[in-house]
Parts: sequence; C-alpha cells; structure tokens
Amino acid sequence: MTISPFDGNDSAQITDASEPAGTGLPALEIVPLGGLGEFGMNMMAVSWGETTIVIDAGVMFAEPELPGVDLIIPDLTYLEQRAGHVAALLLTHGHEDHIGAVPYVLPLVDGPVYGTPLTLALVEPKLQEHGIAAGEDRLRPVHPRDRVAVGPFTVEFLRVTHSMPDCVALAIHTPVGTIVHTGDFKIDQTPIDGEHIDLHRFAELGTAGVLALFADSTNIDRPGFTGSETTVIGAFEEIFTSCTGKLVVAAFSSSIYRMQILVDLAAQFGRKVAFVGRGMMENSQIAMRLGHLRVPPALLIRDSDVPTLAAREVLCVTTGSQGEALAALSRIAIDDHRYVHLEPDDVVVLSARAIPGNEKAIARVMNHLARRGAKVIHEGLKPVHVSGHASAEELKLILTLARPRYFVPIHGEYRQLSEHARVARQVTAGTAAPADVLLLEDGDILRLDGQAATRSDRAPAGRVLIDGTRVGEVADEVLRDRRHLSSEGVVVPVVAIRRQSGGIEGAPEIITRGFVLDPHGEGLLAEAATLIAEVVQAASAEERTDQGLIGERIRVEVRRFFRKRIGRRPLVLPVIMES
Repeated sequence: MTISPFDGNDSAQITDASEPAGTGLPALEIVPLGGLGEFGMNMMAVSWGETTIVIDAGVMFAEPELPGVDLIIPDLTYLEQRAGHVAALLLTHGHEDHIGAVPYVLPLVDGPVYGTPLTLALVEPKLQEHGIAAGEDRLRPVHPRDRVAVGPFTVEFLRVTHSMPDCVALAIHTPVGTIVHTGDFKIDQTPIDGEHIDLHRFAELGTAGVLALFADSTNIDRPGFTGSETTVIGAFEEIFTSCTGKLVVAAFSSSIYRMQILVDLAAQFGRKVAFVGRGMMENSQIAMRLGHLRVPPALLIRDSDVPTLAAREVLCVTTGSQGEALAALSRIAIDDHRYVHLEPDDVVVLSARAIPGNEKAIARVMNHLARRGAKVIHEGLKPVHVSGHASAEELKLILTLARPRYFVPIHGEYRQLSEHARVARQVTAGTAAPADVLLLEDGDILRLDGQAATRSDRAPAGRVLIDGTRVGEVADEVLRDRRHLSSEGVVVPVVAIRRQSGGIEGAPEIITRGFVLDPHGEGLLAEAATLIAEVVQAASAEERTDQGLIGERIRVEVRRFFRKRIGRRPLVLPVIMES
C-alpha cells in the first residue's frame, strides 16, 4: 500500500513499512511527538539503534474549554518505552513552546541537555521549581557552529534569527545522512544584536547533501518576507512622542529584543523603565546578566518606584499581553496592582500577537483599561508587533539553500503543514532532484535508510494535561478527565454576585463529587465557603463584576485551601451567578 498526502499527481509518497520497501538496511527513526497539527508542544525524537536524542520539549497553554488545566505537554509514552536509551535533549531556543516541558522530560533523559546560554538560563528556574537539580554535567551550553557527539550522531548548531536572542537550528549528521531542523526562525537582515542567520552554512550543507529538512511552517500562509524586529521602532517613536502620561507596554516576557528597543527609546525620551510582573522581571534579569539586554543602571527602577515619579517620566514593561487573569496587566486594568495605577493621559500598548483562543480574554482586559481612561494601542492600530517566524519567501529560500532529498513541514496546524508541503513541491519541482515531500502528524514513525522513506507503526502520541503539579494521563480527553476526577474529585463553588454592585448574595454553596471527606468534612466545607466569601469581599467592585477574573481568583484560593488542609488537589470549577 502507498500512502500519499496529496492527490495522484504528487510525487511525494510515504511507503507503508508493512509491505516490501527499501533495502532492509538499518534505518534512522524519526518520531514527531508534538508540534505537528497544533501550535505548541514542539518535540521530536530521533533514533538510531539503541540511541535516541530529543529535539525540544515544549508546552501548549490550555484552551478556555479546559478549566483548571494550567499546561498541556506531549504524551511521553514513547520516551518511556525508550527508557535507558534517551541520550540527550537538544533545545533550539527559549520559548515556552520549546522548553516548557523540560522538567517533565528530563527524568527520562540519561544524558545532558544542550542549548545556548540564554536558553539554558531560562530552563534553570523551571527545574528549580520542580525540585530538579541539574548542574553543569546536565546543562551544557553550546554556541553557533559548535559540534557535539551523541552516540552515532554529531550535532551541529547553526545561528538563526527569531524574536529572541540565542536561537539555533540543528544539523544532525547521522549514519545515513544529514538532517536539518530549523527550529523557529525568520531571516532578519537587521537583527537587534547584529547576529545574522547563518545562511552560508545552510548553503554549504545543501551542497554537501541534506537527507531531510524539517522546517517551521507557522507563517507559510503569509506572503513575502517577515519584517525585522527593528520595524516596530517607528511606531513606538510616535507613541513615545505623543504620550504625555505613563506608558505601559505589554509583551511576552521572552521578547528580549522588544525590551531592548523600549529601553533604548526610554533613554532617548527621558523615561525610567520598570519591569512589572514576575516573568518580565526574571527574564530581564537573566538577559541583562548574559549581556543580551543592556539597561543603563540610572534608567532602571522598581515597580514600587513608579508612584514616586511623574507619569511622563515612566515606562512600564509588563506581562499580560494575552489577557491572563493573574498577570500584571490584568491587575493594572482593574486598578488592583499595588504600584501601577492608570490615569486618563496614560497609554497602554499591547505589543504581541493574540494567540488563537485568547481573543476574548484580551478584549476583556482592553475593556477594563478603557474604564481607567487609558488609551489602548494594539497591532491593529499601529505596527507595534512583528512576527518571529519566516514568511513564505523566506521558507522558499531555506528550501532552495538546503536542497533536501526529503522535506517534512513542522510547527503548525495541519492547514499550515499542508500549505508548506504544497509550496515545497512547487519550489523543488524544477530542480535536478525534486524533494520528496512527506506530510506527517504527531506519532507517525518515519524511517530513513538512506535509500527510501517508510512509515512504520505509529508511536503513542497525544496530550497530557497538567493541573498544577499533577498530571492527568492520557489517551483521550474522556479518559484523562475520568482519571483526574477519580483520584481527586471535583469541587464546584457556587457564588451569587449582584451584577450592579458586585456584592455577594447569600452564602456561597459548595458542591462536591468524588471528593471523599472525613466525618468532620462538613466543617471543612463551611471553612471553604467562608474563605470564598472573604475572597469575593476582598476583591475590587470591578473585579467582582467580571466573571472571568473573580472565578479564577476563587479557583486558585480554593485549590490552595484544600491542598494545605488535607493534601488534596480537586478540580475546582467555580460557578458565578449574577443576580
């Protein structure tokens, strides 16, 4: 049987390994475990014989329809089956969708973790939070053009440009040929740090022969070229010039290039800079320590210093660009931040792309900001954000330089993978050796023996839901939910809040299912109800009338209460009723 991802005119085919195919030679086995068919959870395993290396270990943030779930990671069953043979973890860069799952993957890895200094510095706090000790023997920094040997593999790290510093692609030299994994990238001709993508090495590898290219597909549906990080400077200059009050800019905490642009403009326009929000403060300190962020000491202030300065002298760079309920911008928006308060002359800039699914949360925050009287600027009004992913013409260029025998699109939803496959077919069709384009999904096992590409049995693949430090195990959604509920139960706090005043109506009611309590459990539930009433009363009137914000606060406090009192972590699903 022959399986083709396209129509009958397409030359790219994967032969099912259950039929006679190939040469019977030892084969390279490549298994995407996440990142194909979705945005996030990027992870791929590459094996030769008994040795497996893993590329990236990313997370996906939970959709709104998964209440109580903090993170989603790939199913690790395949790596568990390879226990004792996972020789190294290779990280391409420090974004959460590439490093967020490292604490969950590392116990399955027998060897070191390779990454650039910034990437490893961003991984370290995650390991500390999980109580994982990882010294220099485990976290090994590498630099572009470095090579490391892992069993039968020689891994070469190639400089690429992206939306943050210290990003690399991988050229993995294997017994059957070289495979290239781009990681996330774009071709920035004017990078903030002056470090250009190593196109020369991509071309050299293409000349020597690339067996397979695995390339980022995120922006394949965007024509032309992605703008440089410097393209946002003009819009921000206009904003700095016109803003007479406080300036608050929300961005991803990993957007270190954006931080540098804002710091430079603050110096130019006479403003002090405060990094607000835990992630922003931690990452800015790491970036400064490693020399990726340059902030004159006289320019930097603490968030507690903001009220002591004139509004026109302050720039706050904060987390919360995706409308996260507990992020700094959300607290600022409802006037609940300890130090940062908005006035009518202030300007708030959302300098980030809205992740699909977050639109409602972002709109909610923007509405609260408008209630404060602040002017809100986002990507739809001014070019205050630029993507970090290559657009169609850049992806075509990488294909032309690498000249792979096989091409596999990665990192994107299925429609992006399919479009990238179509474009790759067009780009290579007129060459002397057109690439075979292989359209894979998570769990497909691709075997390359140097002469043929075959697909053998599928590996276990899926999603694992992370609720705090608990893992809801997986095969399908129903099974995950049942296992979670059977082990911890569910607690449903029901709170009635007056729509106009935000006051609480009557006493909160708590419904439990599958949550076993001792004979004194009624007293515990009464305490929890009292806690909920106190949480609601302590919130601002504006927060009490926002079901999303008050619901999240109740969920966090109730889960913390049961964890401290009885060591249980039930699924908490607040129900907010308006009266």
